[in-house]
Amino acid sequence: MRILIAPDKYAGTLTSQEAATAIAAGWARTAPLDELDLAPLSDGGPGFVDTLHAALGGTLEAVTVRGPLGAAAPATLLLVGHTAYVESAQACGLALTGGADARRASTYGVGELLLAAIDAGAREIIVGLGGSGTTDGGAGLLAALGATADRPLDEGPAGLVGVTHIDLTAARAAVGGVSIVAASDVDNPLTGLFGAAKVFGPQKGLTEDELPGVDGALQDLAAATDRKTAAGKGAGAAGGLGFALALLGADRRPGFEVVAEATGLAARAAAADLVLTGEGAFDFTTRGGKVPAGVAALAGEHARPCVVLAGRVDVGNREMRALGVESAYAMVERAGDRALTEPGAALEELAAHVADQWSP
Repeated sequence: MRILIAPDKYAGTLTSQEAATAIAAGWARTAPLDELDLAPLSDGGPGFVDTLHAALGGTLEAVTVRGPLGAAAPATLLLVGHTAYVESAQACGLALTGGADARRASTYGVGELLLAAIDAGAREIIVGLGGSGTTDGGAGLLAALGATADRPLDEGPAGLVGVTHIDLTAARAAVGGVSIVAASDVDNPLTGLFGAAKVFGPQKGLTEDELPGVDGALQDLAAATDRKTAAGKGAGAAGGLGFALALLGADRRPGFEVVAEATGLAARAAAADLVLTGEGAFDFTTRGGKVPAGVAALAGEHARPCVVLAGRVDVGNREMRALGVESAYAMVERAGDRALTEPGAALEELAAHVADQWSP
């Protein structure tokens, strides 16, 4: 039996490579004769650059940028010909903020990443969006590229309250002649009930009391620039980085599509008898562009069953089937607290159990 193992990261515990390795080890324990194809993935969040480097080769260049709270942050850009791949989480990720001072966390360093890519000769920049610790609508990125306003753009959403005018002339000139792609992991708009602050703010450290004010600051930002773009698909990705990139003329592609194309995932799914995927939390956000939804869709196109191994499973059978997933298994249900304290071992044990259910 041929098994394609194509997980995303398990946020805060395992990289996608570590997850794929753990699943493979557990599966082999139960079904040692099965043929395993490991395809660790990313939807644009953490691991985006490493995954693409493994698939495409190219040259990695180390740069240092301003982190979300002002401290220097190491980052890496991948150059493949005249195309650069950058990962916003390296410059403004939740791992860098730890959920602290979320109202002042800035995306300034992502703008510096774009400038570094242009200085390296890139004519196309693909920006992986996901895993951010910021909710500033990409204002910091715009500031790094030269945008100015009547309020500070590099002090997070707190600095945007009451902004009425933004001049994007210098920022647009800085990326002139360069094609930009926003590779996002979600479809959310910038503001409103399903916007960047309301949906993702709490996981970045914003309190319930702070959410209306941050959403209001993003509304001010949109009113000063482009309300129509703010309502666009993916504008709320990475705390609104999708919006800022759209203001610069970026095209949007699902991050999963970018990685799936680079890894030849469709052909690998077609060659498999069973497709496994996974992530930390298999929940209502999965359908918005996350890896398991994309993998399940590809598996369905080739009439291959898809099974999810997740840290938590927070969707019912009806929604799971609507996504094209046959079954979903949760680490916490079998391993309890060990899903967090020993995630690799817990995932390996879960995979061994799933293999017993699915391998002949």
